[in-house]
Amino acid sequence: MALPVFLKFLETNDPDFAQAIEKVFTSAMSPGALDQKTKLLIALALDAAHGAGQGVASIAHQLREQGTTDAEIAEALRLAYFAFGNSILATSSAAFPGKHD
Repeated sequence: MALPVFLKFLETNDPDFAQAIEKVFTSAMSPGALDQKTKLLIALALDAAHGAGQGVASIAHQLREQGTTDAEIAEALRLAYFAFGNSILATSSAAFPGKHD
């Protein structure tokens, strides 16, 4: 597996580090206990949660090329919102001490 496009600059600027990152990328994204589609859906949700719009667009494109439906993509993004959005709401309760059970 090659480096993702957004990391290609490493190949010329820091080739040793590029090789190390490529090994990590390959280890993380190659099929294993989880299939490629599942890994890409997780990566999509994480990129969305971290505000990486370019990553979301790129991964969604890869998913669609593999036959993933818009409904499946939407569900992964819904999970990202649920996980990260609810943590914000839970933390927000600190603004109202003693007013929650």
